[in-house]
Amino acid sequence: MGETIFTRNRSVPIFIGALALLAIGVTILSEAYGTGALSVSFTKVLGMTLCLCLAALAMDLVWGYCGILSLGHFAFFGLGGYVIGMWLMTARTEAVIRANLEGRPLPPTEVEVSEATALQIFSVVGAEDWPWMWAASDNLALSLVLILLVPGALALVFGWLAFRSRVTGVYLSILTQAMTLALSLYLFQNDTGLRGNNGLSGLQNIPGAEGIGQDRISIWFFWASALALGLAYLGAAWLVSGKFGNIVRGVRDDELRVRFLGYPVEVYKLVIFTLSAMICGVAGALYYPQAGIINPDEIAPIASIYLAVWVAIGGRGRLYGAVLGAALVSLLSTYFTSGRAPDVELGFYRIEWVDWWPVLLGLGFVLVTLFAPKGLAGLVDFVVRKDRT
Repeated sequence: MGETIFTRNRSVPIFIGALALLAIGVTILSEAYGTGALSVSFTKVLGMTLCLCLAALAMDLVWGYCGILSLGHFAFFGLGGYVIGMWLMTARTEAVIRANLEGRPLPPTEVEVSEATALQIFSVVGAEDWPWMWAASDNLALSLVLILLVPGALALVFGWLAFRSRVTGVYLSILTQAMTLALSLYLFQNDTGLRGNNGLSGLQNIPGAEGIGQDRISIWFFWASALALGLAYLGAAWLVSGKFGNIVRGVRDDELRVRFLGYPVEVYKLVIFTLSAMICGVAGALYYPQAGIINPDEIAPIASIYLAVWVAIGGRGRLYGAVLGAALVSLLSTYFTSGRAPDVELGFYRIEWVDWWPVLLGLGFVLVTLFAPKGLAGLVDFVVRKDRT
């Protein structure tokens, strides 16, 4: 009987089962289809957390398995959000324009609708014409394809230039961070065509679903996020469990030896880097309609550093570790920065967790690096081995 991904990688059935139970539990407790114990806002938080877990999974592929510490992967996450955000803004604004012009004695032409839509979207930055990059924003099918192609193309070009020059280690990390910073600064400009600092807003209003409440839309996006995470986990586990995964791990551990054996190291790096960027693009496209807004701040280099911290805390080189780290840190961040955590009064000083959360995160990262280099996944491995003895 042939081996399957479920037998080669024992974490797969456990992870898929746990994800399915989570989806069922959230559905039962949701306001739309269940008891209402979970609010719409918290359902969105859980959906966005799954998207961040998807991005962490992509980061683990490129860093944990291939050894490339990318400090720019949130740029691909943001690009996926911008692509779907352009379609959402175009479709929603066009629907509003058509409704406002409906009562005219003469029906508006398509050109008039297009001009009015552009004016509505870009007047905030003093423009009134469609930028070239919005050419596909009125086509949902093409936008969905571009969610993969735009981050993938950027990663392909950047990776080809970096890997063929054999840039490695900290120098490559600096280059990825520089790429992210350059993209963020570019998007801050009003003449880029993406509304500058204003970003894209109102993304939670799904075109064609005006009569549907956010309670149902939030659970739909949660399901989509869970499905994307499950499929990505399956695909990633299949990729790293075979010969390709062995070669990639060899590149991580001893690149010169793998190169000496005749394997095209640059090709393997480029495939992993581009694939992980595309996964991040999908994660961003699912994240920002739940968040409701995206702006250049989301692509700042600090976000990519956080992504690396999540993977390190969870345990790089183990797919479930990256997911655990992202889920734990994301939920704790929501708790401490949303004002839910009660402040601590020491008499001489008041600890406000909104300000102290970055300190806690940094301290946690240092402690994990020093005392648990394998992260949370290492603790899981220890417990499993102990149960077997």
